[in-house]
Amino acid sequence: PGEDLAQPDEFMTLLLVGQALAGKGGTFWMPPQASTLAPDIDDVFYLVYWTTVILFVLLMGATIYLAIAYRQKSENQRTHPTKGSHSLELAWASVPTVMSIVIFVMGLNVYIDSSVPPADSMDVRVVAQKWSWFYQYPDLGIESDTLIAPAGTNVRLTMYSKDVLHSFFVPDFRIKHDVVPNRYTALWFNAPEPGKHRVYCTEFCGDGHSVMLSEVEVVSPERWDRWVESKQTQGPLTGVALGEDLFTKKGCGGCHATNGSRLVGPPLNDLMGRDEALEGGGSVTVDDNYLRESIMSPATKIVAGYAPTMPPFAGQLSDDETAALIDYIKSLK
Repeated sequence: PGEDLAQPDEFMTLLLVGQALAGKGGTFWMPPQASTLAPDIDDVFYLVYWTTVILFVLLMGATIYLAIAYRQKSENQRTHPTKGSHSLELAWASVPTVMSIVIFVMGLNVYIDSSVPPADSMDVRVVAQKWSWFYQYPDLGIESDTLIAPAGTNVRLTMYSKDVLHSFFVPDFRIKHDVVPNRYTALWFNAPEPGKHRVYCTEFCGDGHSVMLSEVEVVSPERWDRWVESKQTQGPLTGVALGEDLFTKKGCGGCHATNGSRLVGPPLNDLMGRDEALEGGGSVTVDDNYLRESIMSPATKIVAGYAPTMPPFAGQLSDDETAALIDYIKSLK
């Protein structure tokens, strides 16, 4: 109980590269098939792909052959009279029609299967905001910044956005859907085997779009039970631990790095006592009051070189939560 299931981004990146190089279940065009939906979706893709390849080779081959075989051999050579062929016309009209119907039926069946979650699905709520993902388990009363799911279980994702349009995409599962403010959208998956899978946002949502990444970690049923127990028995957070939890839940890490990197907003490590140059001239020495003002009314003082994109959090945090968030920022070295 209490074990951390998430791994650093660098580890996940190396893992994905290693899987691609080793060819573990993936192909030249597709990543590994990690859900029960993936094989059927891939079947439709490869049917369209190979149909296109074969038709391209036949048509281009015939074009090149006819251009060479029936080229004009002299200036006096004239084209022979030709007659139409109803059989040929019927063939090139009926064969593509039949192929299109087959592809449509296969695609429709896959679309229906992927759009309607099974009745026995476990519910997970996906919350999107600039620029992070957050996951809630309403039936269990727990939350996580990594989507943890037991292997072999149907999982229904009910998704919404707190701000702008996002899109939830897990290539290994072959699932993707827009995440929209002021309404719910839904997806589902069943991942038979334990493993880690990258989550992307595929709808441009602002400066931090490219770093709006997350993970799905599929675990064994035994490990799932231990994780749920550790979450449910965890006491109320206070101080720095509460601040770190709020930093994750509010999506602060999507804009502010804690390791000195430059993101949408200024980095937060080694911040206390630092003199920050401000847009329009002047500077400010970072202290508790400045941090509080920057959280509640971030547009009051804008750090030089950064755009005023941070939303105000006035009315969204209690005094204790604000103090805990400040304590966490002060602890970053």
